[in-house]
Amino acid sequence: MGKPESGSLEVQRDRLMDGLRAFGANYTEFTQRFATWLGLHSTDAAALAEILYAEDKGAPLSPARLSERISLSSGATTALLNRLELAGHIVRTREHTDRRIVTLRSSPHVKPRAEEFFGPYAQRMAAEMSQYTPDQLQQFEDFIGHLRETMDSLLAHEYQEHRPGARPSRGSS
Repeated sequence: MGKPESGSLEVQRDRLMDGLRAFGANYTEFTQRFATWLGLHSTDAAALAEILYAEDKGAPLSPARLSERISLSSGATTALLNRLELAGHIVRTREHTDRRIVTLRSSPHVKPRAEEFFGPYAQRMAAEMSQYTPDQLQQFEDFIGHLRETMDSLLAHEYQEHRPGARPSRGSS
């Protein structure tokens, strides 16, 4: 059996997966540079970026939802939120009718700094996406959505024992 032809479906899928991995690595690099720029640990900056993104989308996060998004235990997330709050980057509010529910918001001073940092990224990405038709963008959105659902299912089922803070079951190596 030889190598697959360069135009084959298998090679095309490999190129797509390579591109997705590279995009993920680049996004991680942006977050790490944001951390350096703000003088934060990379995990704190990743959490802050998630809080800012959710807030921009009109769906601010709770600490539990943030914990899921950044794959930290609730205790580690609490410590992280304490650091971000102490540094003045976030505020915790109680906006829900159920006063036990905490909402995470960016502080007034951090949002303009995040916009300054991520502004060129957002502008360049919007310019790149403007080259595609709405139908093409819908296909991309569907594709990414299906990949995400597949990964979510894998994490929830096949890789459940391998989540942060989980201990290997007996018989695992």
